[in-house]
Amino acid sequence: MTERRTTTEVPYSAAQMFDLVADIEQYPEFLPWCVALRVMQRDDGEKGAMMADMVVAYKVFRERFRSRVLFDRTTGKIDVDYLDGPFRSLQNHWQFTDLKNGGSTIHFEIAFEFSNFILQATARSVFDKAFARMSDAFVKRADEVYGSSST
Repeated sequence: MTERRTTTEVPYSAAQMFDLVADIEQYPEFLPWCVALRVMQRDDGEKGAMMADMVVAYKVFRERFRSRVLFDRTTGKIDVDYLDGPFRSLQNHWQFTDLKNGGSTIHFEIAFEFSNFILQATARSVFDKAFARMSDAFVKRADEVYGSSST
């Protein structure tokens, strides 16, 4: 199992970052290796849920997987659970918390294991760089959407 956790402070509110991460239909526009995303089912609200298919591509690998995404605006949490595709398991968790002096903290955790040994070995060998690049992509997207001087 490959796992990573990160905590990042950004100059944007927890609500802004929650909205940005929850807008999964936009991921192919800015998230590395995400080449397509299709929402299969949606239940909007303070505690919403979504089922979506994502296609990721890296070099010769191209894989589709389905996840269930649970959104809880009242707690600032987004949880993603794997349903179908090339993984043995995949989970990620987001927590957004406002800071007292403006901005917010983003806590992000991911854990995954591919069913295929070759995919798992490939992913493990590039994951640290890929994880940093994906994390940076969300901050850069926030800069684009909210403006770099927003608080």
